[in-house]
Amino acid sequence: MEIFLMVLIFLVLIGISNMIHRFLPFIPVPLIQIALGIGAAYVQGFHHVPLNPELFMVLFIAPLLFNDGKLTPREELWKLRSHILLLALGLVFATVLIAGPFIHWLIPTIPLSAAFALAAILSPTDAVAVGSLSGRVKLPGKIMHLLEGEALMNDASGLVAFNFAIAATVTGYFSLTNAIGSFLVIAVGGIIIGALLGFLVIWFRMLLRRLGMEDVTLHMLIIILTPFIIYLIAEELHVSGILAVVAAGVTHAMERDRMRSASIKLRVVSDSTWSVILFTLNGLVFILLGHEIPGVVNQIWSDPAYNNGQVVGYIFLITAVLILLRFAWVWVSTYRQFKSSLLTALSGVRGALTLAAAFSIPLTLADNRPFPERSLMLFICAGVILLTLVIASVLLPLLTREKHADSATMIDHGREARIQMLQAGLRTVREEMTDENKEEAVQLIYAYTKRLQQSHITDKSDMKEFWEATIAVKKIGLAAERSVAERWLKEHKASTRAAELFLSSLDRVEMLLASRYKIKLLMRTLWQNLKRLLTNNEPKEVPMSPDHPDWDQYKALKLEAIRAAIGEIQTVKPAEKKEILQAVIADYRAMEHFLQNDRVWSRRKQKLSSERMELELKAIQSERNEIQSMFEQGDIDRTQASQLRMDVNYREANLFESQALVEDEGH
Repeated sequence: MEIFLMVLIFLVLIGISNMIHRFLPFIPVPLIQIALGIGAAYVQGFHHVPLNPELFMVLFIAPLLFNDGKLTPREELWKLRSHILLLALGLVFATVLIAGPFIHWLIPTIPLSAAFALAAILSPTDAVAVGSLSGRVKLPGKIMHLLEGEALMNDASGLVAFNFAIAATVTGYFSLTNAIGSFLVIAVGGIIIGALLGFLVIWFRMLLRRLGMEDVTLHMLIIILTPFIIYLIAEELHVSGILAVVAAGVTHAMERDRMRSASIKLRVVSDSTWSVILFTLNGLVFILLGHEIPGVVNQIWSDPAYNNGQVVGYIFLITAVLILLRFAWVWVSTYRQFKSSLLTALSGVRGALTLAAAFSIPLTLADNRPFPERSLMLFICAGVILLTLVIASVLLPLLTREKHADSATMIDHGREARIQMLQAGLRTVREEMTDENKEEAVQLIYAYTKRLQQSHITDKSDMKEFWEATIAVKKIGLAAERSVAERWLKEHKASTRAAELFLSSLDRVEMLLASRYKIKLLMRTLWQNLKRLLTNNEPKEVPMSPDHPDWDQYKALKLEAIRAAIGEIQTVKPAEKKEILQAVIADYRAMEHFLQNDRVWSRRKQKLSSERMELELKAIQSERNEIQSMFEQGDIDRTQASQLRMDVNYREANLFESQALVEDEGH
């Protein structure tokens, strides 16, 4: 039960990490997840399970690398094959041979063979961590493909070198000839076994289909089990399980290309299922990593034999050597371009595989003596992981940031972002159009087309200032409306029911217009609903329309409130933009006209049908999603995202204010 609760809490933390990332997109998700994992480790009574390296490899690394093998573009990998091998093999062994002696020189208490082992597990990069940076960091495509290919291969070479170095430390014996021969057998054998087993799984699934077994659930189960089974078989045969699942992933990608049109339903289900699996596994990897770090750090931090400042210095020096060595290797072997080499060097983020391998370091040597400086090696691994993540998170966005030439370019960039936002809403309307809502969809398409045309020709230099001023004027009108409603309620000119519905609609409009007031207004709404519940005065869901018994009072209240709002806005000093005042007053005049004309009201009610409302709200949500996506990808900054959200909020507020006269939103 304790393990179940721990896993459940970790899954909740994964969800929280992504919510935090929505508000702080400049912080990579892995760093947020590591921080949450560290926080969970300090919760008293929280169950802690020691990290089992073998279980970690088969449960997390195998499916993640299998999926990477399926998705990584093979043509690009083949073009970059020599560069990838130089990084995945050459750089790993160069790191072991150069960084190993440096670590031994820096920390003499770590034997040379153990220093080789530490350098070996610090050499592989983490594809998941690098992938998380790619959203905000605009790395060139060639560099990104190079990093992806390197991450697929260097785990195996790093672990093989690590295992031989550990064996040499434990037994005191090492043979270079045996090491090279074993590496070739393990690596080549892993690729061959993985490819053969991958084709065997594909053949088995094709056989099932020929026998008429097209059940998507069965085929999906086989696909999910594939990486786990292949990894375990390869390890049982003493070849590289990592390279085996990568090879199997590549063979499945080939099968996917050949059978692209064979089973569309299976492909859709597979993509959806794997997206959930990968989302969960990626999150658990870094949550677990963070959960293990406090225990690793406390062993050194609380030990008086170590100088805390000195061991932190070890982390910085070793990380610097790893980055400099990577930069030099890339410079010599690939680009010979400073910026490209620097980007590739800084992108070499270490991850959970490094810490998992470190935990596999045995506790004792062959003669039962404690393994020398095991705790310090774990501490250094944890520190290098965190430091490389932080360095990449800070420096890569700065080095890849696009600079806008002048204010005119910024205006064009903002206009393009608004057009992209509106196009997202327009796409949603077209996708959601059916025979039942075709008329409403056509009206919305026309409205979006008109907004897009206006966006192409707009010349407003400061949209943020424009929308802030518009919303400020609208709030003046809303305050005047609220004063009228409160006065009518106090003087008993309107029933409590009608006044409460009116005030509730104003609360909702204010909440939509001002995000900083959302919590306050939400609490006010909750309090009003709680009072109704306690007094057993729950309102019925009755549309506020001419058929409603309180309609005459509600209509009279709204008309007086509109006139009060117009009067208040007209008193605003000329410091405000004249066109803004006129636009807001025009909205109020139009609403007044609709209320006074029952025939127009009937047409308006038909126009604001539930289908139209639902369709427009879906489009607005798509716009918000597009804004957030552009913000997270770094295409727009916080200021531009804010002004686009104000645009959307203002339109949604007007939509709701119109709908509030058709349906009761106060229940």
